[in-house]
Amino acid sequence: MATRRELLLDAAIDLLGDGGVHAVTHRAVDARAGVGAGSTANLFGTRQALLEAVVDRFAERERANFEDVAARVTPTDAAALGRAVGTFVRDEVGKDRALTLCRYALLVESAHNPGLRERMATAGARVGVWFGNWLRLIGSRDPDGDVHVMGNYVTGLVLHQLAMPDPAFDPTDKITELLESLVGAGADRQPAAATTEGA
Repeated sequence: MATRRELLLDAAIDLLGDGGVHAVTHRAVDARAGVGAGSTANLFGTRQALLEAVVDRFAERERANFEDVAARVTPTDAAALGRAVGTFVRDEVGKDRALTLCRYALLVESAHNPGLRERMATAGARVGVWFGNWLRLIGSRDPDGDVHVMGNYVTGLVLHQLAMPDPAFDPTDKITELLESLVGAGADRQPAAATTEGA
């Protein structure tokens, strides 16, 4: 069962998903959560403190979603990982749409808010480690580099689907093709130290 703190932060996440950062005030969170006036302000004295706590809460919820997918699959090739990521992406624009919209709203706000930017970067780094491990499992020679390529691609896919929904949206094949390309290209890369002497 959610704690009072989680209840308030989840209400703030819903508000961010519905109306962006400007929709989030202490009073609006109280109303959305169905609690007495002043409840949010008692826990989060400033709006900045509230937004920073929201980053931590949404990162916690997204991590739980990642772990749910990870518990069901152990990808050993690009096709298996493509299916897992495709499932996660469909959930992001479907049942977890409000959570995803919250993340994008906070990313935009972070451009002007150094405190949020630092927290968002920390949350993103955790996701990078998680996905980098999967890339290693399917044979990536450069998981740190490939994680950025995949991350940027998936971010674009999700943003486009949120802005212009396609009822038949299923990015699995495209994600798999990109993964196959990355792993295949990695197999052809030469280690930096493998140079011809005297060249």
